[in-house]
Amino acid sequence: MTESQQEDGPRTPVKRGGGDPATRGRTTIADGVVEKIAGLAARDVVGVHAMGSGLARTLGAVRERVPGGGRAATASRGVKAEVGEVQTALDLEIVVDYGVAIADVARSVRENVIAAVERMTGLEVVEVNIAVSDVKLPDEADEEEEAEPRLQ
Repeated sequence: MTESQQEDGPRTPVKRGGGDPATRGRTTIADGVVEKIAGLAARDVVGVHAMGSGLARTLGAVRERVPGGGRAATASRGVKAEVGEVQTALDLEIVVDYGVAIADVARSVRENVIAAVERMTGLEVVEVNIAVSDVKLPDEADEEEEAEPRLQ
């Protein structure tokens, strides 16, 4: 083989630093990241009216009206995560709509949250504890809707 033939052939990339790039360094995921993913996944389930206790929802509604309060706190409201290096555990507090089968909603929330968190983070979800703190009746007004803005 001549020198010109060697240059025209396919080249194999030169690995520097040795080893698989995935093993060079650590990735850490904050509790808040897992809480947001879990909160959004739980809200996607039919029958979940809201997340968090009544007080948390009221404070969240006030926080959303304050400039800079944003929706970041809303996404993780009602969710508490403990994140380790390879595993996570979650506690969720939900409000369900009246008339739904609570056991079925809880099962669906658990499945949706586990799938979303494991897919997005690569962490193993070891448990998802769900506390149903309230039932939203059809004739009840939302606490967020009742809060009137003080200024117009």
